[in-house]
Amino acid sequence: SFDWNDGLFDVTWSENNENVLITCSGDGSLQIWDMAKTKGPLQVYKEHTLEAYSVDWSQTRGEQLVVSGSWDQTAKLWDPAVGKSLCTFKGHEGVIYSTIWSPHIPGCFASASGDQTLRIWDVKTPGVKLVIPAHQAEVLSCDWCKYDENMLVTGAVDCSLKGWDLRNIRQPVFVLLGHTYAIRRVKFSPFHATILASCSYDFTVRFWDFSKPNPLLETVEHHTEFTCGLDLSLHNRGQV
Repeated sequence: SFDWNDGLFDVTWSENNENVLITCSGDGSLQIWDMAKTKGPLQVYKEHTLEAYSVDWSQTRGEQLVVSGSWDQTAKLWDPAVGKSLCTFKGHEGVIYSTIWSPHIPGCFASASGDQTLRIWDVKTPGVKLVIPAHQAEVLSCDWCKYDENMLVTGAVDCSLKGWDLRNIRQPVFVLLGHTYAIRRVKFSPFHATILASCSYDFTVRFWDFSKPNPLLETVEHHTEFTCGLDLSLHNRGQV
């Protein structure tokens, strides 16, 4: 186990070293840890001025890049081998809750924010590439479809999940309703193009297939408090 002097809000594994991971924390810093060296972080990056709430390691093998999102309304690009950020992305008008790399497009990531938008960025250009007014409420989570490079899903305080096709953002591809409180995290299935999972402050985890007339597949009610995170196994189908 690793200890840090503030709350840790997110964690992401290295894509080229199974022992290395990065966390982000309430003091605005990112920490690189090596499971083979338990004495402390290998490196600490402290540039965000408020809580660092999201961190993600690029999934494309051609680059070793990390993106972080903060309550200071900025996203930052990092190379773990460099001691400072490579670029800062500005434009959000609210806190950033989620920053997620595209699994298909090198250098492209999405961010979800309290300003009610989903934004798409390209590391080769400092300005925002696309702004989607996704909800009329804070957007707490987003994820990319593993089978369609143009498809994303957002989850928000308005209790809804919405699917977006980047080629036509005028209206969502689907809207999924059922949660009774804010949706904290949403994840697409690594095995099925139309299946996703969400968790919420209503204590539930829900599984959906947006291609079906009745999209809610299952509701899991095992938790007795806010459900703040979930992930789906890349190795075992159905394991959450």
